[in-house]
Amino acid sequence: MMKTAVRGEVRRGGTVAEHRESRHPYGAMNSPTGSISVTRVGLRIPSAVSFDTWENAGRRISSVASSSAWCLGDWLVYGQARFTDRYRRAIETVGLDYQTLRNYAWVARRFDVSRRRDSLSFNHHAEVASLRPEEQDYWLNRAQELGWSRNQLRQNLRGLRENEPSAGKRNAPSLGIQFTPERIARYQAAAEQCDSSLEAWIVDRLDLAASDSLGRSDG
Repeated sequence: MMKTAVRGEVRRGGTVAEHRESRHPYGAMNSPTGSISVTRVGLRIPSAVSFDTWENAGRRISSVASSSAWCLGDWLVYGQARFTDRYRRAIETVGLDYQTLRNYAWVARRFDVSRRRDSLSFNHHAEVASLRPEEQDYWLNRAQELGWSRNQLRQNLRGLRENEPSAGKRNAPSLGIQFTPERIARYQAAAEQCDSSLEAWIVDRLDLAASDSLGRSDG
């Protein structure tokens, strides 16, 4: 039987102290220090905890959640490339929702680690993941400089799209491409192999084809 366990407790100022106590694998049920303890099924919050302690706990939990999304996305991307025939079984074994992981993986694929902003959440990056890399960087820089929340970033992106010049919209070509059900099914299967939505997969392939064609023309 486990006699001791490491407990991570959130204290004033956001620091984390680890010490051994309690037989509970995730820490004591109650803490005389007024700290917030973490268990597998949730938080243990003393009735007299201060506002600062409660607020700092929220910041740390949000940070851990964002980091976990990135890590799960990277984990799936690697597993798909390295263990093509077994990664689905691994997902089922660990009990994680496949659709959620696919979303995490899609965002992770859109951003190399070097381009991820640690001062912004995973959800900030998800908001701009469908944009071109230079547009992603622009909006993430704006969100970082102005301290936008995820919702504020979304609102600014929506406002920009709604305020685009109507003339530009009229001049934009309309692509009335019709696909057979067989082609749609084939494209959908390919998109799933890349952990991408069908629309994003099509746009990515068109961008690659355009770059290849233009590159040959330049040469």
